[in-house]
Formats: sequence, structure tokens, C-alpha cells
Amino acid sequence: MTKPLLRAERAAAAAAVVTVLLWASAFVSIRSAGSAYSPGALALGRLASGALALGAISLVRREGVPPRSAWRGIAVSGVLWFGFYMVVLNWGEQQVDAGTAALVVNIGPILIALLGSRLLGDAMPPRLLAGMAVSFAGAVTVGLSMSGNGGSSVLGVVLCLLAAVAYAGGVVAQKPALARASALQVTTFGCLVGAVMCLPFAGQLVGQAGDAPLSATLNMVYLGVFPTALAFTTWAYALARTTASKMGATTYAVPALVVLMSWLVLGEVPGLLTLAGGALCLAGVAVSRSRARVPATAETGAGAGGGAGATPMAGAEPPAEEAPASK
Repeated sequence: MTKPLLRAERAAAAAAVVTVLLWASAFVSIRSAGSAYSPGALALGRLASGALALGAISLVRREGVPPRSAWRGIAVSGVLWFGFYMVVLNWGEQQVDAGTAALVVNIGPILIALLGSRLLGDAMPPRLLAGMAVSFAGAVTVGLSMSGNGGSSVLGVVLCLLAAVAYAGGVVAQKPALARASALQVTTFGCLVGAVMCLPFAGQLVGQAGDAPLSATLNMVYLGVFPTALAFTTWAYALARTTASKMGATTYAVPALVVLMSWLVLGEVPGLLTLAGGALCLAGVAVSRSRARVPATAETGAGAGGGAGATPMAGAEPPAEEAPASK
């Protein structure tokens, strides 16, 4: 493997790590902001903060407007993932306990793998499927072990399922756009589309901001600047250099990190079942991001095969798609 390719591989892996760390950190902020803001108002405040931060960075970097060929993917991902997903997920998690939410929402990466295989030509090697199965079991275990006495409603289950479908659809739509526009452009305009979609909640946001404690408002802004603006940009950077299926599988590390952060920040000491679930999540990610060893003489030919690069629609560099995760 050449040094430039190795550096690109490591940069993509580092970007994925930043993404999962920031998305895990959102757990604490959502708990604070969600107690003072309704689902739609929280989504709008988060997206507006993110769009402002991304817009400022784009102006400094003179990114400009994405080409016309990228707009279809940007618009679809903006509506589904940035807009619809955030609203229905905030709403759904108020209706169901943590175990049910974990079971339903974490179907998302599995749907990404299926859609990626069907629409983008992503390879689905046995290690990826096995790793996702292990991680899914771990995510559900973490959710069940952290559930309180809360109940679940049919509405809540449906909302969480819709969130999972919107997440998967948004990721798969975003992938082709990254072949035609930069990660920053795709994220900035996707976030802007989501914010515009949430404008009907502007009245709720203004009214609730006056009564919300400062800590809740600051947490909402944090959600916009870091888990949205920064983490979605690093996600797009990594997604452009690997398959949608592998990136979806990588997000199964989030439940394990949430357990750790809840322990360190909130003082919520995890039980043995929670720790076991977190370990399963990480083990599954490690398996899904690995690849089988091949003879040295055949490695080049194998690396140039499957993955999103197998189809022009994916637009990623083929050699980087089969890259193993960083250690």
C-alpha cells in the first residue's frame, strides 16, 4: 500500500472516530435540552445552530455552491436525515423506553447495508454481516439494561422505525453526492435544507426559549455546532472514502461510548449487562471493519474489487473502500 493511500485511509478512520465520539456525546446534551424543548423546536434550534456554524466555515473556506449534479442527493439527505429524522427521533424517544428505542432505531445500519447493496453496489462480505449482527445484539442489550420503568406506545415504535428508515435513506442518498461535491458542501447545504424543513416549529422554539434554563439552550447550541456541524462533516468525509455499509456498521460503537460517557459525566454506573452489551457493540464494529487476509500476490486484485467503487454512482476511490479500521 502506498504512503498517500495509507494517509488517506488513516484520515478517514480518524474522521469516523470523531463522528462516533461526538454523536455519543449528544446523549447528555439531548437529555438536558429535551426537558425544556419540544421535539420540533429542539430539531430546529440544533439545525439552525449547525447551519450558522457550517455557513461561517464555508464562507471562510470559499466553498461555494455545490454543482447541480450533487443537489439531488443533498436535498434528499437534508429532508430525510437532517430534518425528518431529527424530529421523529426526538418525538419517538419520548414515547418509548430505552430498550425499545435501541431495538428499533438500531435497525438503521442494517437498512443502510441492504439499501447500499441494492442501490450503490456495496459489497456485503460475511464479516460485515456478522459484525453488524453482533453489534445489533449489543446495542439492544445496552438499551434494555438502561431502561427504567417507562413504557412503550405503538406511536413511539412507529416513530422510531420511521427515524431508522429516514436515517438509512439519507445516508444512501448522501453517498453519490459526495462524488460531486465536498464533504463540507454536502453537510452545509444538507443541514440548511433540514433547517428550512423545520421552520414550522419556529414559533415553538421562540416561545420555549424564553422559559428554558440557560443550560438547556447551551446544550441545544452544542448539539448544533459539534454533533451536527462537525460530526456530520467528518461523517461525510469518511463516507466519501468507504462504503455506506461500513460507515453504518461503525455507528454501532455509539451505544458503547454512551455507556462510558454516562458513567464519567452523569455518574451513572453501568451494570454488568450494560458493560457486556457495550463490549458486544465494539466487538461487532471491529469484526465488520476487518477483512480476511489474502495472499500478498492477490491482495492488490482483491482490494480493487467490491465496495461502493464497483459502481460509478458511489463515486468513491476503490482502493480505500476495503480499508480496515484504525487500531
